[in-house]
Amino acid sequence: MASTDQELAAGGERGGSFFEVLAVFTRLGLTSFGGPVAHLGYFRTELVERRRWLDDRTYADLVALCQFLPGPASSQTGIAVGLLRAGLPGALAAWLGFTMPSAVLMIAFAYGVTLLGGAADAGWLHGLKIVAVAVVAQAVWGMARSLAPDRPRATLAVLAAAVLLVWPVALLQVVLIVLGGLLGWRLLRVEATEAVAPLPLAVSRRLALVCWVVFFGLLVLLPLLRPFGLAQFDSFFRAGSLVFGGGHVVLPLLQAEVVPPGWVTPDQFIAGYGAAQAVPGPLFTFAAYLGAVSSAPPGGWAGGLIALFAIFLPAWLLVLGALPFWAQLRARPAAQAALRGVNAVVVGVLLAALYDPVWTSAIQAPLDFALALICFGLLMIWKAPPWAVVVGAAAAGAILL
Repeated sequence: MASTDQELAAGGERGGSFFEVLAVFTRLGLTSFGGPVAHLGYFRTELVERRRWLDDRTYADLVALCQFLPGPASSQTGIAVGLLRAGLPGALAAWLGFTMPSAVLMIAFAYGVTLLGGAADAGWLHGLKIVAVAVVAQAVWGMARSLAPDRPRATLAVLAAAVLLVWPVALLQVVLIVLGGLLGWRLLRVEATEAVAPLPLAVSRRLALVCWVVFFGLLVLLPLLRPFGLAQFDSFFRAGSLVFGGGHVVLPLLQAEVVPPGWVTPDQFIAGYGAAQAVPGPLFTFAAYLGAVSSAPPGGWAGGLIALFAIFLPAWLLVLGALPFWAQLRARPAAQAALRGVNAVVVGVLLAALYDPVWTSAIQAPLDFALALICFGLLMIWKAPPWAVVVGAAAAGAILL
């Protein structure tokens, strides 16, 4: 397995299987708390450092692409990594493993299961927020060392972080990534072209074009089909299509789509949002809860699964539509220069997110900071498995906080 992983990281053939990817991403889906930026940190620790499925630069390229595309960036990155590891079955396995644990919990909560009630204030959940600080800090540190190792790129990263901290607007991330690419293209060219690991894609450009046609076709056609029973599907598809940054950014869109029509009451929406904070995995699975409690048919499990499929469908279409062109573009010298700037900005984006929302939501007292330092030391110095650190932080939070 180690040799296969090293070959893939160096640009070899795909070496995984559906069940291998499913097992890894199910564990990530059960332990990845803290929001999309924390998810990217968990992914890097597990997939780049521990399993060596891909190298840091390839991972950063995928993160940059998914930050640029609308939709849930961490889920899209998982789909892309699964695709590289085991083709289209691997992409499906990555999405299922990462998404279904929290989706099942959210639908169960919609049926009145109260195990998550009051969890937003529980000590174990606060411990999970604290360990997310350590995970994101580890990811920022590792990516900065490899992607912003010199003065120009480190400056780009710091400036991007500073801008986002002053103006925390999700769309501004996209603007900064574009500016980073332009500055890299103009200022970060090198005489010798760097060799990049080819992406072993199972997606042709023809299929990619079909995905783009389907994506834009649904954006145009679904609003016209709302009177024929597709109103909810259209609402969730549009929410997944038009949000940059993912995570909490999608909440206002979802609220505007489900509360005014009377499908979900304001109290139901707030209760579901509280439950969503207490489960691992992507916040987009909040849609499963909304579909399940909706007064519009079908509701229940069927409504939850339909809403889940509708909100994640744009992520699939956009990733499969963009990756074949991205894979070819990133090998060109001019594109490599642009990606140096883009990847430096991505480090800055993660650095800004380390403070807000990861740090600000978790570190509220000296004891919180002490626990975060211990978790960081376990990850960086002792190389402890992330899942073990997560479990330990939850237990410490339940006892101490």
